[in-house]
Amino acid sequence: MLDTVKELLAHQYEAALCTLNHCIGRCPESAWNAPVGNLAFCQVAFHTLFFTDLYLGADEAALRRQTFHREHDDVFRDYEELEPRPQQLFYKRPWIRQYVDHCRQKALDVVAVETAESLMSGHGFERRPTTRAELHVSNIRHIQHHAAQMSLRLRIDQGIEVPWVGWGWRAAD
Repeated sequence: MLDTVKELLAHQYEAALCTLNHCIGRCPESAWNAPVGNLAFCQVAFHTLFFTDLYLGADEAALRRQTFHREHDDVFRDYEELEPRPQQLFYKRPWIRQYVDHCRQKALDVVAVETAESLMSGHGFERRPTTRAELHVSNIRHIQHHAAQMSLRLRIDQGIEVPWVGWGWRAAD
């Protein structure tokens, strides 16, 4: 049963992140900094990846210690996403694509080492009083929520469709 749950989580992370990657890849330059709700398209992409990255980890301190974050401290700077204020920074598409790849690999690595005990235990995020298993499901839902927002903006404003992505399907976007 544990292997089935881990496989399901890995597949759903991959499908959700693939959908997000489609949105990022299909967004025209003219819309990259255009609004999607209260944030610019690039900021929504970053926000989605940032919180995916955060909740795949053990806690906030672990996020900041990651090699990927230390190598890109010019982008993460003061971790404004953790502050109760609107994002100010804008992000370049090539860097966002790197962040997608980082989150994809991290999701696979993290899910692979989960145990029945770790999935049923708590985690290091006080504002999310759930099990680790439910945190994974919420994390995937968060990715899909923002991918849907971005996809809708692309469809309405640009006439660009983003395909539905199921497990096992990965495009070259």
